[in-house]
Amino acid sequence: MEVVILDDARDLASVAADAITALLARKPDAVLGLATGSSPLAVYDELTARHGRGEVSFAQARAFTLDEYVGLPAGHPERYRTVIDRDFVTRVDFAPDAVRGPDGLADDIPASCAAYEQAIADAGGVDLQILGIGSVGHIAFNEPGSSFASRTRIKTLTRQTRLDNARFFDGDVDQVPTHCLTQGLGTIMAARHVVLLATGASKAEAVHQLVEGPVSALWPATILQHHPHATVLLDPAAAGRLQLAGYYRETFAGKPTWQGI
Repeated sequence: MEVVILDDARDLASVAADAITALLARKPDAVLGLATGSSPLAVYDELTARHGRGEVSFAQARAFTLDEYVGLPAGHPERYRTVIDRDFVTRVDFAPDAVRGPDGLADDIPASCAAYEQAIADAGGVDLQILGIGSVGHIAFNEPGSSFASRTRIKTLTRQTRLDNARFFDGDVDQVPTHCLTQGLGTIMAARHVVLLATGASKAEAVHQLVEGPVSALWPATILQHHPHATVLLDPAAAGRLQLAGYYRETFAGKPTWQGI
């Protein structure tokens, strides 16, 4: 696991965008994993700007989203498919139907989840997965206690996660759905490169557990310690609990410029 701590959140977004730009340059038909939430927004803004300057194209790329609320109607402003389209997909040049997400309105949810897993496999797997992390250490909607071997499935959201997401629902936790479909930890771990972004002091404890704590289902993101190519991008506030912050800064500053993340 590589930990990168930078003072400016825009610099973090640039580092993540550099990795995606380089991936698409060498593999134009790469498969991306897209996350919603506040953490990746600056990355999507940076990629959109680069696309506008002709520096990167998504025309041959495909993408899969991490999760979806169960029961929100099509077109709902907080349905994750609506959000990812608004925040990123429609701002660049993805081909029609190149981006797919779990179907939170499926009549047969288990069958739909199995089909989603198969679609990822048929695409050749995810080359680069963007992630955020919740205050309780969840990635996607894999709440504490999730199996490290889990695959796409329905999950019940904890009250803390619903409280965290209430800001997207006019601050009303009762409007936040109680269930979601989510890629499992096993699904996420199958991605060839995982890039996790976290900013703000509210993420500091989860980041501390992720990077320096024991691997435990109590903090689901800790499974990423076993990933062969995981990059964690942090601002100083999110890195505030890290014991080895100085070491992480030193090693990143000393990397060869050609190496990337």
